[in-house]
Amino acid sequence: MNLEQQVMSEMKDAMKSKNEGVLRSLRAIKAEIIKAKTDPGAGGEIDAATEQKFLQKMMKQRKDSLEIFEKQGREDLALKEREEIAVIEKFLPKQMTAEEVSNAIAAIIVQTGAASLADLGKVMGVASKQLAGLADGKTISGIVKDLLTK
Repeated sequence: MNLEQQVMSEMKDAMKSKNEGVLRSLRAIKAEIIKAKTDPGAGGEIDAATEQKFLQKMMKQRKDSLEIFEKQGREDLALKEREEIAVIEKFLPKQMTAEEVSNAIAAIIVQTGAASLADLGKVMGVASKQLAGLADGKTISGIVKDLLTK
């Protein structure tokens, strides 16, 4: 079952149970699917990598908004963002822990022969490709910088 079919199935369940938060999130995902399918060159089909990419983008947007709303004391809006994050997370692969990311990056540093912060770009390029979808870019960047400055 592809992402679009999963979303449609979950939308039916959310409509039946009158769960507005979940339904709002699923509609946003469906809108992104339609947008990706109608992009020039997509040919009406999207692959799993494209699905992961836009789900991660949606997740990042929600987390950034959540951070802002929490700083401003807008718990009502923060609650909506948390609901949407929980729904989007169901469609993403399980995220790596900070320790797992650190171990993977340490191996990449050895593999690339990086020795200092000057090699940040080289390590980030490899790490971003290998850990795509499994860890947040901000987390990867922070760990790479920490490990290269030691």
